[in-house]
Amino acid sequence: MSESELLSGIKSHAQRRLVLVSGRAYPELATSVAHELGIEVLGSDMHTFAGSEIYARFEESVRGADIFVLQSHTRPINEWLMEQLIMVDAAKRASAKRITVVAPYYPYARQDKKGRGREPISARLVADMFKVAGADRIMSVDLHAAQIQGFFDGPVDHLFAQPVLLEHFRETLSREALTVVSPDMGRVKVADAWSDKLGAPLAIIHKRRDPKVHNDVSVHEIVGDVSGRVCLLVDDLIDTGRTIVKAAEALKANGATGVVVAATHALFSDPAYEILQSDFIDRVVVTDTLPVPADKRWDRLTVLSIAPLLARAIHEVFADGSVTSMFDGAA
Repeated sequence: MSESELLSGIKSHAQRRLVLVSGRAYPELATSVAHELGIEVLGSDMHTFAGSEIYARFEESVRGADIFVLQSHTRPINEWLMEQLIMVDAAKRASAKRITVVAPYYPYARQDKKGRGREPISARLVADMFKVAGADRIMSVDLHAAQIQGFFDGPVDHLFAQPVLLEHFRETLSREALTVVSPDMGRVKVADAWSDKLGAPLAIIHKRRDPKVHNDVSVHEIVGDVSGRVCLLVDDLIDTGRTIVKAAEALKANGATGVVVAATHALFSDPAYEILQSDFIDRVVVTDTLPVPADKRWDRLTVLSIAPLLARAIHEVFADGSVTSMFDGAA
């Protein structure tokens, strides 16, 4: 090998390589992110054996690559979580230089603390599994609890969908009679940030859950003036939709002229698709961190793309830039 060939080879190996791979849960999102980055999703062979075990193999070398393993944790969440863990392990054993787990919706995020004795902290367990599998960092959008960032022994890029949603509402909502509403006390900080960004007053719904019935909520009172105003209900996720519908009903009962719902993660567990079409709700706006099938959409639902946000964050990580600078003033 000549000296020029050797130097050329050294230079080639020194060049950094960004690789994006996707699980099977929501490959369309990965394709959109890759388009924003100007790359292609790396081909992979993934399938489930007859015995329900998952197999994953990348079709090209990832040696020395900065690899981003994207998976949307929709139903069945345990299968897709296991698939992502296996993909991370495959990347580690294939000598990837750095492995970033991209989980737009963090699995088991709502199990972030012990409410009673003998309960698990499943969100911490998930972080531990990612670390053991070989992940160097985690990227996620609007964690249900900020403390989850401390569960992972490594960098966690906590992204916020607020800029994406705000851009939409600045174009579609009049702020003259707008009130931002927190659906519970746990979301007050987030709603307050929305209030500041939109220059609108804040209201809070005080609610109490029935401990005997999961996902059942009783709304008690509203703190703040909502009479004659359009209310923007902001939350991190919508699961069955019961909480949001009851909140909207309470707002309308207290004189609100309109209720618009904004959320990052559209889990939409049954019966969400049906009850969110309630007359108490005028519009629902979510992002596509999770898939929303075309046959499950209705005319008052708007789904915004999260791909540009994910792509920019991936680029910042790859270029050793600043992810934090993307979210000036975000909650």
